[in-house]
Parts: sequence; structure tokens; C-alpha cells
Amino acid sequence: MTMTTATMASPSRQPDPARTVASRVLSVLDAFSGERRRLTLSDISRRTRMPLTTAHRLVGELVAWGALERDRNGRYQIGLHLWEVAALAPRGLGLREVAMPYLEDLFVATRQHVQLAVLDGLDVVYIERISSHDAVGVHSRVGGRWPAHATGVGLVLLAYAPRAFQERYLGRPLAAFTNKTIVDPDALRRVLAEVRRTGFAVSDRQVTLDAVSVAAPVSDAADEVVAALSVVVRAGDPLPGLPMPGVVPPVLAAARGISLQLLRHPETP
Repeated sequence: MTMTTATMASPSRQPDPARTVASRVLSVLDAFSGERRRLTLSDISRRTRMPLTTAHRLVGELVAWGALERDRNGRYQIGLHLWEVAALAPRGLGLREVAMPYLEDLFVATRQHVQLAVLDGLDVVYIERISSHDAVGVHSRVGGRWPAHATGVGLVLLAYAPRAFQERYLGRPLAAFTNKTIVDPDALRRVLAEVRRTGFAVSDRQVTLDAVSVAAPVSDAADEVVAALSVVVRAGDPLPGLPMPGVVPPVLAAARGISLQLLRHPETP
């Protein structure tokens, strides 16, 4: 049965007894996204499918703890305390601290978007980005997710993922964002094999028709690929003194530098 907005927003509906308090709290936090950064209490009630009174109580507790904050217009947004806790995630903080000097060097060399991402489920999650105000526009953001098959970092992470994971990913429908997005599983298998052969990936106008991403893998002390970094440049607009083929060596050098640091500090995830 399809639930209408009016049904979902009805304050008379009863709480689902099968849902734990923890699941309800998490659903409140999950109601927020990059496109929905500020929500009213009614928005939260509707998106979580909880009665308004229940949503009000949980939101109040989250505000008291600092997971949510209320802006001057009465809408709610993610709170600073939650950000502080999330920053302790080892795949975020540890990698970022090790990688940051190399990301900065790569940015100085290219003056383009430099990004660091990890694989989480079937998506890539960006844990750092350095940008120039005159660089090509991108849809990625720190903390944001993107389907792996369309991005440079995602192609790298898929290429070095276990074969069973690759097949599970390729067995699902692949979203197309431009007419250049690779959505054929066999074609994508060939691309991933080429990434493993060369050690880098190029996502050519797969997300937007004006951007090309060059990415390389970052390995930990166990020689497992744990992240990928990329430079995003404008399609058909080589960097001054650094044409497209010249973008690959600095990307590979930065990735190797981060990997070497992770080798020296095996306690960093």
C-alpha cells in the first residue's frame, strides 16, 4: 500500500512497537541530508513516520545532548557535538590527518579540486576536499555520498574491492548521470581491470559533462586499499603547464606518499 504524505504526517498514527528507541533516534538523524540540512519538527515527524509528540520528545533530547541545534527560525539542524563525535571515526580523522599534507601539495600543484574518499557500503564517502574558487563545479562535499561507478575515486575503490563485492555491485542497476556514465556491467568490468593494470582511474565526464577525475589508490600497512584520492579538472581544459597526461604522476605520487605514511604508522586505519 502506498502511504500518502497526508497519511504519513497524521498525528493520530500510533508508534510502531517493533521499533526500538535507538532506531527512532537514528531515524531522526537520518532525516537530514545534504539536500535537507534544516527541517521543521513537522518535517522530521513526516520523514521518520513518527507521531508529532514522539518526534518532539526525541528531538528535544537530541537538542539537549547537542546532536541537533535549533536555528533562529525554529528549524533543526545537525549539532556541533554530533560533528565532534563523528570526527573521531578512524577512517575519517586518522586518514585525513595523515593525508592532509599530501592533499595540500597536490592542490598547490594543480589548483583544482583535490578529494579523499573511502568506500562505505555501495557508495563512496568523501572525507576531505580542497577546492579552488575558479575550479570546475563538482557535486561532491565532505561527508557526502556518491555512487562508486561514476566517480574516479569510486572506480579505484571498486577495482581493488573483493571480487564478490564487485559482482554484487555490478548486479544492481547502475545509475546514469550523463551519456558518458558507464552503466553496462561488462564495460565496467573492463574499466576496473584497466584500473588494476595501470594503478589509476579516469572518470571522463561521467558525473557532469564538464569534469574529468583522475584518481589513485591509498593502501594501508597490510597493503589493502583503504581510500582513494583524486584531482577533478575541467574537461577539455588542460592545466597550464600540466596537460591531462601530466595530472596522473602527481596524483600517483600523492597516493604513494599517503600509503607510505600509513605503512610507517600501522595503527592508523
